[in-house]
Amino acid sequence: MFDNLPTIVSVLLVGLPYTVIATFGGIALTIVLSLVAGLLLLSPSKTVRGLTRVYVEGFRGTSEVVQLFWIYFVLPVLIGFQLLPLWAGVLVLGLNHGAYGAEIVRGAIQSVPRAQYEGAIALSLSPAQRMRRVILPQAVMEMLPPMNNLFIQLLKSTAILALITVPEVTRQGREVLVPNFGADIVLIFVVMLLIYLVLAALITLIMRGLEAAAGRRLGRRPSKSGSGPPASKVPDPVGGA
Repeated sequence: MFDNLPTIVSVLLVGLPYTVIATFGGIALTIVLSLVAGLLLLSPSKTVRGLTRVYVEGFRGTSEVVQLFWIYFVLPVLIGFQLLPLWAGVLVLGLNHGAYGAEIVRGAIQSVPRAQYEGAIALSLSPAQRMRRVILPQAVMEMLPPMNNLFIQLLKSTAILALITVPEVTRQGREVLVPNFGADIVLIFVVMLLIYLVLAALITLIMRGLEAAAGRRLGRRPSKSGSGPPASKVPDPVGGA
């Protein structure tokens, strides 16, 4: 059963860089869009809040696979420009998960006690200074646990890039290994699962480190479980899906 293990591992590792690039590229775009959209959802302007809500609900309420097909197949027809498959995938992953992340950011900011706002106003801080120096540092502590869940969900979503010929881990397993090593299908998918598990553990390790750093900055002691503040304080749209 294990005779073909070295070949299976080597073929799957060919797809690993694509999965890693899609994951961390998607995470980077998700962070930017989450912060921007989350702040815009709290804008005093109804127009800004309305337009942002269209983005958030539009991407949360439609299929990620359909979004991928729109970006990769339909958009070139409309504008005459085609993205490379990998970058089309990164864009869709970022746009989709950024919509979920926007709600996490909004909820985290709103969870900061009102007294913190009032204290910042009493110190004559401008709105931008209040947000940057007082509100966001505390809100980030609340964002990190649900963001960890969101990033792991994004990692698992990279498998849909196989639909547009990106040779990531899942496509390597299904299109290259299964047709040639069908008798080892159990082994193939076990190795695939382990690769995703290791990547998920790496994301969690990084996020736990960020939680600890954020806690030290705020003078908080890490919890015994090492999971930081309870995620229930902030809506977690992925964990409850």
